[in-house]
Amino acid sequence: MRLSIFPLSGAILFPELQLPLHIFEPRYRALVGDALARDRKIAMIQPLEAREGGPLYKVGCLGKIGEVEALDDGRYNLILEGVSRFRVTEELEVPTAFRQVDAELIPEDGDQVLSNVERAGFEREARKFADAQGYSVDWESVARLDDQSLINSVSQIAPFDPASKQALLEAPDIAARCELLIQLMYFFGRRDGDDDRVTLQ
Repeated sequence: MRLSIFPLSGAILFPELQLPLHIFEPRYRALVGDALARDRKIAMIQPLEAREGGPLYKVGCLGKIGEVEALDDGRYNLILEGVSRFRVTEELEVPTAFRQVDAELIPEDGDQVLSNVERAGFEREARKFADAQGYSVDWESVARLDDQSLINSVSQIAPFDPASKQALLEAPDIAARCELLIQLMYFFGRRDGDDDRVTLQ
C-alpha cells in the first residue's frame, strides 16, 4: 500500500496510542492537507540520518488524524492515533512535496500478555528508573494498565536515543519489547550523571 510519510527523528508512535504533533513546515502542512482530504492517514517513520531526503528506517507506524486544529497561518495542531506498524518495501518517486513509500502493514496480536514474572520485573525496574530520573508516577494507575498498553506507552515516551526507540518499535512482540525496555532503563538509569545514552546498533 502507498503511504505518505512524516520522517521525524525521535518520534515513535505505537498502535492504539496517540502522538501530539505541531505541523509548521510547508511540505508537512501539504501532507496534512492531503491526508485530511483523503483518508486522514499519515505514516510516522524515523530517518536514519539528519540530512534532508536521506534513508529511512524500515519500520514505522501508520497513524490516523483524530483531533485537529487548523491555525490561521496554515499550521496545524493535531493528535495522531496509531493504527498499525508497517515495513517499507520501497520509496516511491512522486511529484508531491512530501515523501511516499510502498509498505506492508505488520499484523499485530492484540492478545499478547506478559508472565507474572515479566510484569513484576518490568514494574520493579520502572520504579528504579523513575526514582533515578526524578519522575512522579501514579503507580496505582500503572498497575491498572494491561500489559500491551503499559509496555507500548513507556516505549513511546521513554527518553532514549532514536536508535533505541527504533529497536523498541521493531521488537517482534510485547515480551521482547518488555525485556529490551528493562535493559534500557537499567543502563540509562545508571549513567552516573554523564550525558552518554544507550545506543543499540
